[in-house]
Amino acid sequence: MGVARLTQAERTALSDRRMRDSAIELIVAQGTTAMSLKQVGEAAGYSRGLASQRFGSKDGLFSFIVRSVGEDWLAKLKQATQGRSGYGALCAATDEHLRFCLDDPTHVRAFYILWFESVTPPSQLNAVISHIHQRRFHDVVSWIRDAQPTGATPVLDAEAVAAQFCASIIGIVYTWLAQPNDAAKVRQLHDDLKKSMKLCLQEEDPHV
Repeated sequence: MGVARLTQAERTALSDRRMRDSAIELIVAQGTTAMSLKQVGEAAGYSRGLASQRFGSKDGLFSFIVRSVGEDWLAKLKQATQGRSGYGALCAATDEHLRFCLDDPTHVRAFYILWFESVTPPSQLNAVISHIHQRRFHDVVSWIRDAQPTGATPVLDAEAVAAQFCASIIGIVYTWLAQPNDAAKVRQLHDDLKKSMKLCLQEEDPHV
């Protein structure tokens, strides 16, 4: 029996994935400025013009990478926190973020390199990053609120705690990008974040 041939949609998805992975390797190795779309197509095993044809520009490619890696991360986060709320959800999210960084460092480093570079205008990445950040923020707010008794007056500002949590994650990532070989430091920072969140949520649940 012959091997089933890929459909056009499957071939497109495969080439997109290969070019994404090639671009990620190039971003981490030489930065976004030096990387070219021609390099991406060739490194993925395709024509030098395919990346330009598919993504239009480097910004288009970068947006695709951020969306793709971001969706992978959000799926892992959803699975890790399913059925959890409050401090338990924050701990699970923090542990999953550490695993994501250590298990797939190249993809995560490229994602956050693009995240930090998106603040430089003009960039179509701004809207993509903002959307991912807002989804992450609203998830954290929901975890905190879901842990409070139904009908009870909130004893803490869930949005303020969520903002602190998200800002701390970004700070940890920046440290990791600057010191990529210090895994112990990155682990410690994640553990410290869990401790600080426990203090923030003590009024919500004194038994945590």
